[in-house]
Amino acid sequence: MTIDLADVAQKKGIKYFLISYTDLFGSQRAKLVPAAAIGGMQKAGAGFAGFATWLDMTPADPDLFAKPDPESLIQLPWKPEVGWLAADLWMNDAPVEASPRNALKAQIARAAEQGLQMKTGVECEFFLIAPDGSGIADTADTQVKPCYDQQALMRRYEVITEICDCMLALGWKPYQNDHEDANGQFEMNWEYDDALVTADRQAFFKYMVKSIAEKHGLRATFMPKPFVHLTGNGCHMHVSVWKGSENAFVGTDGGLSPLGLSFIGGVIHSADAMAAITNPTVNSYKRINAPRTLSGATWAPNSVTWTGNNRTHMIRVPEGDRFELRLADGAANPYMMAATTLAAGLDGIANGRDPGPRLDINMYTEGHTVADAKKLPLNLLDALRALEASTVLKDALGPLVPAYLKLKHGEWNDYARHLTQWERDTTLDC
Repeated sequence: MTIDLADVAQKKGIKYFLISYTDLFGSQRAKLVPAAAIGGMQKAGAGFAGFATWLDMTPADPDLFAKPDPESLIQLPWKPEVGWLAADLWMNDAPVEASPRNALKAQIARAAEQGLQMKTGVECEFFLIAPDGSGIADTADTQVKPCYDQQALMRRYEVITEICDCMLALGWKPYQNDHEDANGQFEMNWEYDDALVTADRQAFFKYMVKSIAEKHGLRATFMPKPFVHLTGNGCHMHVSVWKGSENAFVGTDGGLSPLGLSFIGGVIHSADAMAAITNPTVNSYKRINAPRTLSGATWAPNSVTWTGNNRTHMIRVPEGDRFELRLADGAANPYMMAATTLAAGLDGIANGRDPGPRLDINMYTEGHTVADAKKLPLNLLDALRALEASTVLKDALGPLVPAYLKLKHGEWNDYARHLTQWERDTTLDC
């Protein structure tokens, strides 16, 4: 039965709706629509000029319409008169294929044709920093190994518990909150779900964390590597594939099934190209290719390997029912990250891709002994070139890939034209 948003607004006391979509760079765009107008918006969508956001469009293109998905409705717990809605993009009466949420839905449909459903859970790390971005907000948070620091966690009790209370109210089933490995860094976990549900929640989570931090006079950042001496913000994703009510990753010997291993094989096959999407910024590669941090480790992969319960590899299999992809960072687009992973995994299943040997070694100290292990890209340009060369992802994701590459190459060129103080310091007297 179709959900009537006008009726929902009246019953729930919603006065305004945020009709929101996430563009190719992961930025959330929205229009604030009064409840009195939501009926028309539900049918036709809210109008946008696509070129004004990070989409591959021009000022000559016709209106872009964001059609809200009523199933995605989230009533803001800290401002209940507002309802947030994830939207799908349409133009000329057709879905925009080169848009993140539509791309994920297309991969979900491909999987469904095979009777498969991907479920995901994400671990979104973030820093609470000063409003001007100059440093972490808690000047007392100075431990060399601050992970799980009880004092630092409880000094941010009001912020963290308000966010967790919101997730509890929304039925997300959050189950733990902790101070992470960097000073000023936190992580909050909620239960896994269908990949689209998780992606919508991840998009909303970033908005919620930033909004509640601002309420408390702070600023939240998901930037991959905001401080050179501290661990960066990862966005680890736990992945499983289901056939109806059965987890298809569960094998007979306590390990992953052949289907699960092939899925991992597909991710490993396309990992360098995936990095352009899971690690989408210049700054991302300062997390992946970072030297040791203050705490003693980066907690980020730099090689394309898999293992058991070992956090020094790109893929960790903590139990025989899922794997953890440790590649993505806080800048990753929630929809594109999931879409790319599913596309690579489906390719692995279709082609029976071998993930290679499980490596039960410390990749940080012994990685040099694995001569044939693929390396992740050193920078965004290398990642973009790997994506350009990937027939797997280009065929699966269609128009999304050239649109994304066009805009991201523009971003790289902007970066390359930027003159840094380091260059002046090291080259002025050459």
